[in-house]
Amino acid sequence: MTTSTLEDQRRAAGIAAYDLLERPPRRDLVALVELAALVCDVPMATINLITDAHQHQVAAVGFDASVCRREDSMCAAVLDADTPIVVTDARLDPRFQDNPFVTGAIGDVRFYASHKLVTPAGIAIGTLCVFDTEPRALDTQQVGALATLADRVVDVLELSLTTKRLAETLSQVEDSNQRLASFAGQVSHDLKSPLTSVTMSLELVHDHLTEGADPQEARWLVDRALQGSQRMALLIDDVLDFARVSGSLKLTSVDVGALLGDVRVDLESALADVRLEAGPLPTVPGDEVQLRALLQNLVGNAAKFRVAGRPPVVRVGARPTAGGWRIEVTDNGPGVPAGDRERVFLPLARAASSVDGSGIGLATCRRIVEAHGGAIGLDEADGGGTVAWFELPQ
Repeated sequence: MTTSTLEDQRRAAGIAAYDLLERPPRRDLVALVELAALVCDVPMATINLITDAHQHQVAAVGFDASVCRREDSMCAAVLDADTPIVVTDARLDPRFQDNPFVTGAIGDVRFYASHKLVTPAGIAIGTLCVFDTEPRALDTQQVGALATLADRVVDVLELSLTTKRLAETLSQVEDSNQRLASFAGQVSHDLKSPLTSVTMSLELVHDHLTEGADPQEARWLVDRALQGSQRMALLIDDVLDFARVSGSLKLTSVDVGALLGDVRVDLESALADVRLEAGPLPTVPGDEVQLRALLQNLVGNAAKFRVAGRPPVVRVGARPTAGGWRIEVTDNGPGVPAGDRERVFLPLARAASSVDGSGIGLATCRRIVEAHGGAIGLDEADGGGTVAWFELPQ
């Protein structure tokens, strides 16, 4: 790829960020163009943005703004030159004497002056240009004013871009706050159920002990209270795991096959009657602790969801992608309906109420994968069941 092509791509990206080409002329830009024409004492001025193929006049005074081919543009011919460019009579300048804006094919420009518009990233996206159909000159103050106004054009564009980004950020914060409020409400609701069970059981234990009740019945009530407290502890642990995941990663080379071996040990009881099969697994860049939690969640889920009368089988495999690796955990369970495959990644959403779980596991998995710059999803498995997959960049 040539340097000019790379520069054109950078310029196109810079212009696209300002979002001007398909919109009516902005009043603030038109005002700057009018001021440039007034200061330079010329009848015509424009802001040109130059892409790889065209020149776009996004604000103009003294004529109707239009779009022309880049090869016909006077400003494109000097976009890589030092500015300002000041030409008393373009007919006498070898850079412009054959240009259609000078020869009469498009216009009859004689006097021409321009200053590049350079973004904070150092990209020249176009020019602030003033011109006339009569030869003339600019004094030093006018040339300085043209440069100052060109800088102000970029300032205005940057301000609008910052304002747009701030609005988008505020919108994201509002959405995040709404999700957090919903999340907190759901967690509170889910914690109330086991807490109520614990409270009632302990009250009954107290009453029975006060009344000299049967020790076996008291033991049953204590067991019930303990089960409720364990459910609360598991939910709280899941919430904390979800909260801990962030974009801060300790990246190392992680052997996914070795991780699966650790997961197999950790889930020994859950996998006791499960046939766990694994193909060759890659080594990927990632946070070992978070990727272990990710794999453990997906394998644990695959082992939980079963079809009566069908021996549970979980397969873990991987294949390369264009930019990294895709790792799949496949089960032969009941599957997840297509309409629920996105919903189950929301905090506290559950695929089936008949299966134990807090509904936070897959939400945590998504946060882990996104923190690694990857993607995650669910598909239907051949022959029934679910393929839980995630892709990580290499």
